[in-house]
Amino acid sequence: MVKAIVGANWGDEGKGKITDMLAQESDIIVRFQGGANAGHTIVNDYGKFALHSLPSGVFYGHTTSVIGNGVALRVPVLFKEVQSIVERGVPAPKILISDRAQIVMSYHILFDQCEEERLAGKSFGSTKSGIAPFYSDKYAKIGFQVSELFAGETYLREKISNVCLQKNVILENLYHKPALDENAIYEELMEYKEMVNPYVCDVSAFLWRAVKEGKNILLEGQLGSLKDPDHGIYPMVTSSSTLAAYGAIGAGIPPYEIGQVIVVCKAYSSAVGAGAFVSEIFGDEAEELRRRGGDGGEYGATTGRPRRVGWFDCVASRYGCRIQGATDVAFTVLDVLGYLDEIPVCTGYEIDGKVTTDFPVTSLLDKAKPVLETLPGWNCDIRGIRKYEDLPENCRKYIEFVEEKIGFPITMVSNGPGRNDIIYKK
Repeated sequence: MVKAIVGANWGDEGKGKITDMLAQESDIIVRFQGGANAGHTIVNDYGKFALHSLPSGVFYGHTTSVIGNGVALRVPVLFKEVQSIVERGVPAPKILISDRAQIVMSYHILFDQCEEERLAGKSFGSTKSGIAPFYSDKYAKIGFQVSELFAGETYLREKISNVCLQKNVILENLYHKPALDENAIYEELMEYKEMVNPYVCDVSAFLWRAVKEGKNILLEGQLGSLKDPDHGIYPMVTSSSTLAAYGAIGAGIPPYEIGQVIVVCKAYSSAVGAGAFVSEIFGDEAEELRRRGGDGGEYGATTGRPRRVGWFDCVASRYGCRIQGATDVAFTVLDVLGYLDEIPVCTGYEIDGKVTTDFPVTSLLDKAKPVLETLPGWNCDIRGIRKYEDLPENCRKYIEFVEEKIGFPITMVSNGPGRNDIIYKK
């Protein structure tokens, strides 16, 4: 069976933990989009890890970790990550890299940094990991696919020359930076060739055979619904589709093979970077939630940036689950809210004097004000509880209130950072 694990909101929902947990009963875990610009934090028997390129099921010896064709592959980061987990006692993972994946080049990172610098106060809040320039090149058909590393020197040098002709005009005249060196780019590609060579395969064919053999496959998404370039808070979005539907494309399998879509949703809201965030809170109230939140605080797994935080947003979450096609919702970091006497929940948006429960386009979202309902808190630590009926009554009421408002079944409740801190709700 193929299952997709994706985010309902702005990212950082806890997808890594859910993937790590479900990987125990899986054979293959596939990263199908995005790059090393975001991270998944995982706490398991080996310790605490922040993964950026590797699939989150990499900690099991029986699994195969796949980098799909939809991934923005930053080769040095991937292999540095492999080395870092092995050094901490994790068995060397079995890795496959799609021959159709494309490579994040060093000049993509340079262009990302230059553009953010140029935009200054009007920047998109990029992690400066080269993601937007990478995807721009991919769709302009001037990127480098993994398979092209093996196409021969003549082919590569001719392509590099054409790429540099375009890039250097922009570098020198818009950004006032030195021109790219063609020989340096060729050497960079050759280094990448040597690193990926043992792992490259036709991933789509591999997964097709695995499906036919009845293997259990997890598709792991990066970020969440609201960062999707088509359906998110454009233009403050990422550059690849964050939706489960793209899992079929980014992995190379038929869409009808995805039998379960697990959408991960936080019990409160958080976001990194710029963009509309209707239920956001500020000041001491926000700092207290940020300090208590996540695992060791709400800070980006890749950047370390403090995340913006807010109350649970039923409008955004219902939309996020709908656009993902949720069959199940995994409700995470519920334990964090145990310090509150009362818990506000955003149940609607007021826009130009009218209240809506439908998630609007960005131009209207910028004018939206949260409509809040307040629920009683449960004032205790719920970590260690393994049965739904053993949760405090007000805690169960909070879960059931959210479930009713979003309209999708919450089947898993995470009440701690560890792999086993999970409650299955019927």
